[in-house]
Amino acid sequence: LRLVESGGGSVQSGGSLTLSCVGSEFIGADVDIGWFRQAPGKERMGVSCITYLGQVILSRSVKDRFRISRINANNTVILYMNNLKSEDTATYYCARATIDWGQGECKISGDDWGQGTQVFVSS
Repeated sequence: LRLVESGGGSVQSGGSLTLSCVGSEFIGADVDIGWFRQAPGKERMGVSCITYLGQVILSRSVKDRFRISRINANNTVILYMNNLKSEDTATYYCARATIDWGQGECKISGDDWGQGTQVFVSS
């Protein structure tokens, strides 16, 4: 399974962007998908994850601003980003994920990253 990200760009603070993650084949019911981001000089972190049935985890930093959805028929996971802030500037990646429901965290499953898509938010 290859995942390809798209939809990044430049936007002013308070603006919106929609990122898409499309799989090269059917994304199975046993595969959770996550969006991760890496800002310059910082470690990669989980932003949001979603299961096949639509259960969601959102990191505290994006809760109330971002939303994730999954269209299983199209092998697609979408990240809707609203009210963007300068601290959202990063390269965004989608990947297979493991969800820690106890900690409310998304973690990468394996080490298979795509090219990512860049988001730049100007203040």
